[in-house]
Parts: sequence; C-alpha cells; structure tokens
Amino acid sequence: MTPTEARNEHLAQTIIKNLQRRHIKAYYCPTAADAVLKVSELIADGSSVTWGGTMTVRDLGIPQALKDRGTLDVIDRDLATTPEEKQAMYVRAFTTDVYLTSANAISENGVIVNIDGNGNRVAAITWGPKHVIFVIGLNKVAQTVEAALARARSTASPINAARFDIKTPCQQDGICHNCNSADSICNYVHFLRNSPRGRHTVVLVGETLGY
Repeated sequence: MTPTEARNEHLAQTIIKNLQRRHIKAYYCPTAADAVLKVSELIADGSSVTWGGTMTVRDLGIPQALKDRGTLDVIDRDLATTPEEKQAMYVRAFTTDVYLTSANAISENGVIVNIDGNGNRVAAITWGPKHVIFVIGLNKVAQTVEAALARARSTASPINAARFDIKTPCQQDGICHNCNSADSICNYVHFLRNSPRGRHTVVLVGETLGY
C-alpha cells in the first residue's frame, strides 16, 4: 500500500464512522471499479433506479452497468427527447426505489453539501425516493462544513457553469461572486447532516471523481 493509499484508507474510515453516527450507511472503495461493483450490489433486482445530474456516476459508467444487468427498471433522463419528457422523468424520480447522485463536497465530520440550479437533485435527496446512494470521490472531502460549502461554491460551481456554458460571473473568471444572476446555478444550498429514516448511503471512492 502506498502512502497515498494508506492516507485515503484512514481518511475514509474516519468519515465512515462520522457518517454512521449520522445514521448514514457508508462504504469505502479504493478504486472506481470497486465502486461500480459496490453500487450495483446495493441495488436489489427489480428496483427502479435513476440518477441526478452527476458526472461522477456517468464517468464511472454506472448507468450502463445497471442497464446491462437487465433486472432493473432504469429511468435514464438523458434519453428524453423533449423538455416535457425530461420534466416527466424528473417527477418520476421521486417515486423510484433508488436515486443515485454525488456531492459537491463532504466534510470530514460527515456533512454532505450540494448546490443546485433547478433544485430537482437536492429535492430528491431530501424526500421521495426510497433510497439515495451518494458516490463521492475523496477529492471532495473538506476539513469543515464551512470549507465544504466553500468548495461547492468556489470549485464545483464555476466548473459546472463552464460545463453548461452558463454566462455567470464565475464562468468568466473562476471566482464565486455570490451573484444573483438570472442564470445562477447556485439557487439551492443543501446540507445533509442526518438521515433519520436511514434513506441515505455513501460510497466513498479513493480516486478523483467529478467536480
């Protein structure tokens, strides 16, 4: 085990203990391949499943892996051909057995931070799907909740604004301006600090994933 791998293992186990204290189930996967297997293992045959606007889940190839199983009802909003069809899939997501997502940041003490433009992702995290599975690379770990929010606003949001080619101030210079732009993708700020009904599971991954 390399020094980096050892540090990642120790950090992940510390976060897992803090997540469990918050009634959130958690696992650590050293590699992306391990994470794909773990996510699939957590989803029972016959389940309905979808995901939010997460590059982590897409980059890992999880959607295709779930489709290839042939035993799941997979709702893929990327296949929508009209805005109306996509909106219908957003609404249907609230009735699924499993909702997959990532996070913009997670603090060492286990608070998960997300910022949304439309709000559908943080809404599903909060209410609706029976189970929510987060897949989070250790690159998104911040020391404190305040640092996690700063990461979400100053790192993830400018990159996502560039990804969607949204003309916000942060897209122009890479710096959060705490703006009120009509095109802002920072309209809803969400902190998950407890999972009272045990709906949430976190799969930490020892690789750099997403933004």
